[in-house]
Amino acid sequence: MKRIDIYVLKNFLLLFFATFFICSFILIMQFLWLYIGELVGKGLPIKVLVEFLFYSWLSLVPMALPLAILLASLMSFGDMGEKLELLAMKSAGVSLFRIMRSLMVFILLICFGAFWFSNNVIPIAQKRQWALLHSFRNKSPELNIPVGEFYSGINNLRLYVRDKDYDTGALIDVMVYDFSKGFDNAAVTTADTVYVKMTEDKLNLKLLFKNGESFENLDKDEGFNFKNVPYRREVFRQKEMLVNFDANFNELDASYLDNQHVSKNIVRLTHDIDSVNVVRDSLKTSLSVQMREEKLFAKAFESVDTVNVLKDDKIYEFDSLFEKSTYRQAKNIMSNAVSRINSVANDVQYSSTVISDSDWYFTKHSLEWHRKFTLSFACLIFFFIGAPLGAIIRKGGLGMPAVVSVLMFIVYYIIDTMGVKMAREAVWEVWQGMWLSSIVLLPIGIFLTYKAATDSTLFNVDGWKAFFRKIRNRK
Repeated sequence: MKRIDIYVLKNFLLLFFATFFICSFILIMQFLWLYIGELVGKGLPIKVLVEFLFYSWLSLVPMALPLAILLASLMSFGDMGEKLELLAMKSAGVSLFRIMRSLMVFILLICFGAFWFSNNVIPIAQKRQWALLHSFRNKSPELNIPVGEFYSGINNLRLYVRDKDYDTGALIDVMVYDFSKGFDNAAVTTADTVYVKMTEDKLNLKLLFKNGESFENLDKDEGFNFKNVPYRREVFRQKEMLVNFDANFNELDASYLDNQHVSKNIVRLTHDIDSVNVVRDSLKTSLSVQMREEKLFAKAFESVDTVNVLKDDKIYEFDSLFEKSTYRQAKNIMSNAVSRINSVANDVQYSSTVISDSDWYFTKHSLEWHRKFTLSFACLIFFFIGAPLGAIIRKGGLGMPAVVSVLMFIVYYIIDTMGVKMAREAVWEVWQGMWLSSIVLLPIGIFLTYKAATDSTLFNVDGWKAFFRKIRNRK
């Protein structure tokens, strides 16, 4: 490698790793903000939280990597343009493509690495991430009983605490509603003081009541035959209650997500897409034949004229024959017609549901299959947008390049989201929706590369003034 290649590559790599770290941090914070309710107040171990953040970061690489490439290439070439280094290289007879040669090789390596990453690493990361997230949702909340409001964090119990002794941890003036026997048969316990402790295995709560009363309805099955159900009242100085409360973190087995599209590589996705295609086509063919010939339409009218009917060797019109029928006959005719229509509608609805399930399975797997390739292609496109754009605007630092990069990425994200939505809802073909953003941004990259290679004044205000001045003079 020559010195120019080493110099350009060194400047780019420093900015690339810095911007990749910043973009990853911002995306992780945004992701945590969405799922903060699943994490706070659960008493989760630090090790599990770090593991969840790690897998979340791996899952967010497809969004952070293209943005980091765009920002780093725009900043590096903008900085070289601002320091007149690009001008000096071009004056020495070095073209823009020769300056970008080492970076183009590096970006191609990143594209291949991004495909390998999305095919081998992301499925494992997403499977572990969603397994941990579902485990968080099943985890019981950390026991934190508030004062002055009902607490429902314990199964089948509602606690109301008027005050709390923070030195001893005692709950003062407590009411406990036990709904284990149903809402209509709630048992009520009041006490002056309650101590709440966790058992050693963290599977149960031990509630120690002092100086209180309890009220409980007696079941009719206990030998009472009264119209009104009696109740039992108990006055106690000390009473204990053991309540099921699993405070341990039980991580779900991630193997239950093996059949989901997010945990499959390109080989499994291709195999499953081909399999569901065969099943879907056979279902559509068999159900359409069944509706057309066996059940619904053809059989219903195969021997009946839609206008006339033959009766007693005479031809009658439907309307006239219906008018001559009695009230009971007309009622039976209408009832039979309605039941037949409902039966046909139910059969059609069932067939539509069966086909839509296979269509949804096919769509999800096809979206994931194309996503393996769009990440690599997005990295390539963003480089050929950022590098020429930086050479044109000739501004380094985090000012103008950061603004332009964010705006460009927002445009890409909006177009990509719209395309994925159209493909998911079967408005467009899957490949059209997944490659829409790349198809839109590819001409922009080619145009900017051409303008930068020809030393265009695309963002030069004086150049635009001269252009409009020529147009005005012609008029």
